[in-house]
Amino acid sequence: MAIFRLNHAVLYVRDLAESVAFYRDVLGFGYTDGGGSFQGAAFLRAPGSTNDHDLGLFELGAQAGPSGAGRTTVGLYHLAWEVDTLGDLEDLAKTLGDVGALVGASDHGTTKSLYGKDPSGLEFEIVWIIPADLLTDEDRQKAGVAPLDLAAELAKYGRDARSGVGISRILN
Repeated sequence: MAIFRLNHAVLYVRDLAESVAFYRDVLGFGYTDGGGSFQGAAFLRAPGSTNDHDLGLFELGAQAGPSGAGRTTVGLYHLAWEVDTLGDLEDLAKTLGDVGALVGASDHGTTKSLYGKDPSGLEFEIVWIIPADLLTDEDRQKAGVAPLDLAAELAKYGRDARSGVGISRILN
């Protein structure tokens, strides 16, 4: 018996409508009823996903305080969503910046990442993974976190460079 992937995540949010709009309009998730209706809940599916839902959102209300995870309590740091192409990462960097949700961008050597926060202040990562056949020794040897120079990565790999790990790569 072995776990082979994350099927979905469920988040507690302050304002359900605001959060649904963010994940739908900014990150491109589609709305699904998740197999049934629950008061104060919404279920969303990532583009191209075959899951019933990839994200569940449960509303707590405006009185809910910020998450203390990583500061005052244990808890989840972030979820990482993978994009198909480096151009998708560039497009999301602009979109997240335009709505004030982009909080960071990092080069992890074999992966290139954006960090954002949703309307409830929950952090997420958007990642593009260098395809194995394009990895250089320099990419493999990078350790830790460096600032992401997205323009340089686009010049090196091109907008259409497809991510190296996604499920579509495994199945096709």
